[in-house]
Amino acid sequence: MQRSYPEQELHICVAMHFLSNNNFCHSPILALELKWLSCVLLDQAKEAMEQGEVPVGCLMVYREQIVGQGRNEVNETKNATRHAEMVAIDQVLDWCQRHSEKTTDVFEHTTLYVTVEPCIMCAAALRLLKIPLVIYGCRNDRFGGCGSVLNIATDYLPNTGTPFECIGGYRAEEAVEMLKTFYKQENPNAPKSKARKKD
Repeated sequence: MQRSYPEQELHICVAMHFLSNNNFCHSPILALELKWLSCVLLDQAKEAMEQGEVPVGCLMVYREQIVGQGRNEVNETKNATRHAEMVAIDQVLDWCQRHSEKTTDVFEHTTLYVTVEPCIMCAAALRLLKIPLVIYGCRNDRFGGCGSVLNIATDYLPNTGTPFECIGGYRAEEAVEMLKTFYKQENPNAPKSKARKKD
């Protein structure tokens, strides 16, 4: 289910979610902790922009610790699948291996924070991994998989993982401003125009 909350209500909403959901092993995330998480999250997005990538940052939190973080690496790797969420998922897999944890258990108790609504590809991956909760900043009106274009998060999709809850709107204005700044500048990785010059 996709929900959107005013900024001042989101801290309370997230804390109440953790209090009321017995499937979570988290303690309630207080405003101070969420603020700290968001600083790390926005730093990932800023780093992406500095590297000429679409500014999206992502964190994956399991039992109150960051077990994966990522930023877009599409241009850097020349791989269209290297979205922030995919990079973070790879880090979680590495973390599980290093700590001898079952990946299924970890993903099923992990919350994903991302500056922009996950695209359809990433939302499908999160559903297959059974991530229970996604908290994101701004909507993704072109490729959003959590309700803006398709609702991979909660639609009836047999044999495709588990539906997950989405909470949108956290630090959305900052996420939008970063995207605007990125798209105003010339993208050095964009293909060269093939328009013919006039003689």
